[in-house]
Amino acid sequence: MSVPLLFWDVDTQVDFMRADGKLYVPDSESIIGNLAALTEAARRHRLPLVASADDHEPGDPELSDDPDFRDTYPPHCLRGTPGVERIPETRHPEAVEIGHRPLSQEEIARRIAGERPVVLIHKKRFDVFTNPNAEKLVRALDPERIVVYGVALDVCDRYAIEGLLGRGYGNVELVTDAAKPIHEEDGARLLADWQKRGVRLVTTRQVLEELDSPTRSPTRRSAR
Repeated sequence: MSVPLLFWDVDTQVDFMRADGKLYVPDSESIIGNLAALTEAARRHRLPLVASADDHEPGDPELSDDPDFRDTYPPHCLRGTPGVERIPETRHPEAVEIGHRPLSQEEIARRIAGERPVVLIHKKRFDVFTNPNAEKLVRALDPERIVVYGVALDVCDRYAIEGLLGRGYGNVELVTDAAKPIHEEDGARLLADWQKRGVRLVTTRQVLEELDSPTRSPTRRSAR
């Protein structure tokens, strides 16, 4: 499989997105409208989509009752709690779930076979690529262009984008008005750095207009 365009929805879960969540990312409720528009566009255009999700249990190394908010955070997105769920605007009932148990490349390909794969991949750490199936999943999809959005820009978005760049996926975009950082200064620094490294910074409106344009440019194959 080689998909021309892949949407990548990072951790748009209740505990991060709602002000009463366990680890609310500041001002994240303000981007819910854009997240809803991107989700609907993916469905309307039948685009493949990967949605990552924190899936914590008590005792996970990321969790601490005395967090430094850099490497450790208060308990959040605990399995079985309301906070682990995606907000309704980005929920994907049809998603194929990929857990933590290592799967073969062949099994990954079998699970996502179809015209429009939508995948929910669970993770225990900030970095989605700590899930042993994440790299196999991206390899199976073989995307030419990847549009990333979600939270938090300076934590889980960061690891997703850095992970994709480090694996040779060159056509990566970040939807800036559909992402929010925990630390504003870190977010600004990352945006500037990514732009220098070829990440395209786009808005929700740009993404939607390009999808709806009958004359939009074809995607380019990334050099890998």
